[in-house]
Amino acid sequence: MQLPPMHQAIDVMAEKLSAVKGMNDILPPDSARWEWLEDKVRALMARYAYRNVRTPIVEPTALFVRGLGEVTDIVEKEMYSFEDRLNGEQLTLRPENTAGLVRAVAEHSMLYDGGKRLYYMGPMFRHERPQRGRYRQFHQIGAEALGFAGPEVDAELILLADALWKELGIGDVRLEINSLGQPPERQQHRTELIAYLEKHADLLDEDARRRLHRNPLRILDTKNPAMQAMVDGAPRLIDYLGAQSLAHFEGLQAMLRANGIEYRINPRLVRGLDYYNLSVFEFITDSLGSQGTICAGGRYDYLIEQIGGKPAPAVGWALGIERVLELVKERGTHIPTLAPDAYAVIPDAQALPLALTTLQTLRAAGVSVQMHAGSGEGMGSMKSQFKKADASGARHALIFGADEVAQGMVTVKSLRDGSGTQVLRPLANALAWAAEIRS
Repeated sequence: MQLPPMHQAIDVMAEKLSAVKGMNDILPPDSARWEWLEDKVRALMARYAYRNVRTPIVEPTALFVRGLGEVTDIVEKEMYSFEDRLNGEQLTLRPENTAGLVRAVAEHSMLYDGGKRLYYMGPMFRHERPQRGRYRQFHQIGAEALGFAGPEVDAELILLADALWKELGIGDVRLEINSLGQPPERQQHRTELIAYLEKHADLLDEDARRRLHRNPLRILDTKNPAMQAMVDGAPRLIDYLGAQSLAHFEGLQAMLRANGIEYRINPRLVRGLDYYNLSVFEFITDSLGSQGTICAGGRYDYLIEQIGGKPAPAVGWALGIERVLELVKERGTHIPTLAPDAYAVIPDAQALPLALTTLQTLRAAGVSVQMHAGSGEGMGSMKSQFKKADASGARHALIFGADEVAQGMVTVKSLRDGSGTQVLRPLANALAWAAEIRS
């Protein structure tokens, strides 16, 4: 029996694979926008003395059940959970990162010498319907301050987010705040809220009925239009706050006012996770349709103890990178391209060793250089190489022609100023002229 040629057999067997729905590739040149944003965030976090922390993508499922609350959309419907085939451990791809960060802080006793200001960037996973700015693998940036109880740190985090909007050129973002008080205050409110909702049981949808006695506060966060009027008439948690909770909330507002931060108190703002207490807040835009929240957070003073650490106060926020980049794109903000400083045009493959040595010297001096590479069938014509040099966005071409190389020189040609100026530079002393072509 005669077998088909190997390449034919591969063609028959190979199947084109695609990314998982709702989990997207981020490719050049779009990836440059991500790097630009990440660089802005790193610089801003450094100015506020927040330090980077990186936690695993996979965590024990129990961390999120205990930390986020059993009766939350994330835990009930959206987590990617599975059993480790080797040891039977229940694991979950992280749907958010506050719980994981708190787990790391508790596990490594990071608060033994005082409070910590931390931030993170990375992918999260939720199984929900993909839509604009909202995907199954999405990316968050978060800032967390642990070990600090006063409202000044709540204010600092809000000021940090506000400073980021200014850095990114995002202007039409509004701030909403609320206070969820402390557990005893919430318990009193909970009792009266349940009684109110039971009187309107005929208006409750399936999710609300399921949450009525387990997590009634979440009903106030409903997006069901048929329930809005009824929810608007429900008892307001803010009316049940005691003196200390009110003082904390008023202290936060005083500091926001002192810094010229506009805000609106939204008594229905409860956030979707169980671990919050006292301050909660959201930054909202009308430019992204129904998915208007681009950054949200609040205080979670009991979460560290809840997952097994020593009790300590904490507050933080997270923003969705995809949504923020959508806003940046809508604003038409100029994002510098990652074009190289120079493109090396090499007509003859025999010049490659000398050319590559020169390029390495330039790169070590901080010059970004893209080298023309052949396809295995020759280096290509000068014309084709210059077309690629132009397409690269480089400001200069470095021409390693036979005449230049014979003299120990390279021609540096300007590509962007319209002059087409050409000068010869010595190969043996590339460091001396590196600054000329560095952007």
